[in-house]
Amino acid sequence: MRTLFTLCLFLISGADRAWATGNLTVDSTTDTSWRNVTGYITIGDGLSQEFEFPENTEGVIVISSRYRGSANSWKETVRVRSLDPEVLSILNVTDGGQAGPAGSFIISIRSGFPGTAPLQIQLLELDQELVPVLIEERTDYSIRVEPDEDNQATRLLQSGGLSHFTENPVLFALLPLIFVNKCAFGCKVEVEVLRGLLRSPVPLLLGVLAQFLVMPLYAYCVSRLLSMPKALSLGLVITCSAPGGGGGYLYSLLLGGDVTLAISMTLVSTVVATAAMPLSSAMYGRLLGVHAALHVPFVKIFGTLLFIAIPISLGMLIKLRLPALTRVLLVLIRPFSLVLMIGGIFMAYQMGASILANVQPQIVAVGVTVPLLGLLVGAMLGRIAGLALPQQKTVSIEVGVQNSLLALAVMQLSFRRMEADFASQAPFIVALSSTSEMLLIVLGYFVQRRLCGSIVLRSDA
Repeated sequence: MRTLFTLCLFLISGADRAWATGNLTVDSTTDTSWRNVTGYITIGDGLSQEFEFPENTEGVIVISSRYRGSANSWKETVRVRSLDPEVLSILNVTDGGQAGPAGSFIISIRSGFPGTAPLQIQLLELDQELVPVLIEERTDYSIRVEPDEDNQATRLLQSGGLSHFTENPVLFALLPLIFVNKCAFGCKVEVEVLRGLLRSPVPLLLGVLAQFLVMPLYAYCVSRLLSMPKALSLGLVITCSAPGGGGGYLYSLLLGGDVTLAISMTLVSTVVATAAMPLSSAMYGRLLGVHAALHVPFVKIFGTLLFIAIPISLGMLIKLRLPALTRVLLVLIRPFSLVLMIGGIFMAYQMGASILANVQPQIVAVGVTVPLLGLLVGAMLGRIAGLALPQQKTVSIEVGVQNSLLALAVMQLSFRRMEADFASQAPFIVALSSTSEMLLIVLGYFVQRRLCGSIVLRSDA
């Protein structure tokens, strides 16, 4: 339920009283306070530049003016603009009709998402022909929109939410399985295939092209087409600028792709991401009008590389030296992978419960299309390049399955908590969509193979 929250922040000369609404109290001042205030226009006593306001609320700001006009002046007025309309929007401006040395103007506002919205306030003088002349402009005032404590998403965030997912016992239970599973994938690596990729790196180049050029461009275009909020649009662009995810080589194994190529593409795209992600995010952030300083989690990227390279290299060594252990690992790879997929989905829903409590419908629609587009683009590029079918499958999978955790880390490091969690809807929706869609594809692939095998057996009989 929307409430009317009125900010009575204007100054009345000679009055010695306080204006209070809700939990916000602003003390007015006497005539002597004007001596400490520079300029003509103020909010409150002019000493505070930031004021609090609850989210999803309508109210007013009252701006005071000490300007009395020149000889040619017909009247004075103000223009007020919110520099972040998604946090705070200006509805209208009316003359407060305040008598005495301090005139006033009533600014009707509506708050949106939590955050801070700087204000641009212009004091204008109008002559008889209504020609505006700028007298003063101030941009040092801002309104901080606070989250509603009764909001379901806010309660979940305050109870722990995303910030404590690293303490999740499920994660610690899965880590040994992940390590063993990656060792098993190392046993699947073919040295000759690696040498072939060094001689002809076309599949690797196709993956980099699609992951860091085509996918971010799609994210930007579709976010503008659907008029998504800026923070959510940037979150989608960052998600689509992420490298291939670790699940790519699992799906390549299950769908008859090239596992060695999949592992190589994941490693290469993760290295390229150290430069491509900040460049892509900065460029599209400027186009979207989001000027946040983005922080690329180099430590996390380096950790990702090590967590892929070390167990896979160990698996390759086991394959050379311990053939009996190799056979055991290859038997375990599929059941372990199934357990990891189920555990990953469980953790993703648990981690994202707070963020997805009030999910935007636009990002749900777009998030479903991102993995599908990546699969389609990768498959088309592989076919155009004349790659073998297993390589086509792998390129398609690597482009369609992004490392959403890296995108999540970028947003959590770059934005304030509430803004970061709002923007993080994008990587969570894309990750959940990708996992769900790939599982359906894997299921369909196995059903098709089973049916085809049954048809062949019947024909032989």
